[in-house]
Amino acid sequence: MNRLSLEKRAQILGLLVEGNNLRATSRLADVSINTVTKLLVDLGLACAEYHHKQVRNVRVRRLQCDEIWSFIGAKQKNVRPERIGEGWGDIWTWVAIDADSKLCVSYLVGGRDGWWAREFMNDCAKRVAGRTQITTDGHRVYMDAVEDAFGADVDYAQLQKIYGAVEENDTRYSPAQCIGCDMKVVSGNPDPRHVSASFVERQNLTMRMGMRRFTRLTNAFSKKVENHCAMVAIHFLYYNFGRIHKTLRVTPAMAAGLADHVWSLEEIALLAN
Repeated sequence: MNRLSLEKRAQILGLLVEGNNLRATSRLADVSINTVTKLLVDLGLACAEYHHKQVRNVRVRRLQCDEIWSFIGAKQKNVRPERIGEGWGDIWTWVAIDADSKLCVSYLVGGRDGWWAREFMNDCAKRVAGRTQITTDGHRVYMDAVEDAFGADVDYAQLQKIYGAVEENDTRYSPAQCIGCDMKVVSGNPDPRHVSASFVERQNLTMRMGMRRFTRLTNAFSKKVENHCAMVAIHFLYYNFGRIHKTLRVTPAMAAGLADHVWSLEEIALLAN
């Protein structure tokens, strides 16, 4: 990676965060795929470390949390036993978004059970300053995780979507139609007007558009969990610091007071120096 010029590293980074896979990036940037992969891993580690150290003491009034599914190597039901030890199978990315600044406060790549939920919510609690209102979906593991991280003195509500029946011929590609939502107050006194997961669910689309390995029904899925985690870290560093939010007209990090300018691709690439 040290032999690459800063301009070339920035070009590769730009191709990756705009949804190109590794081989397409290799062809467009005219470098070997090994070069792209090495930059991906090195920069991913640097971006994760920067987020861990700098995204802290964020004033968040409304925190929206969700998790998005993907897989490594093969879907869980198709994984051969010898591949399980390599991390193959279903993998989830937990995401917490500040509803006002649109900042990704915390993210975590792993499983979807109670242990991962507690790790995720404890990380959120360490990064948020002041009292916040939390909204999650109806995933049961959130209830104990939120209480464990924030205590009982938190405004917390769950929003469970209600889906209608799916026609038999549309079960493969057409999702069920959402016909309503059921709000459940878990603790505190959350404002019903702001019990919503719309922004974090919109981030799910941003992730699927910005990371090729999240695109459904392709062969661009991740083959190694390390590469998957590295790309997620790069995505959120770029999303927070380098990408102007269309509604805010600034980056989420600027809106949250964590940055005073829009980071260039070169600045992000320099994190791996």
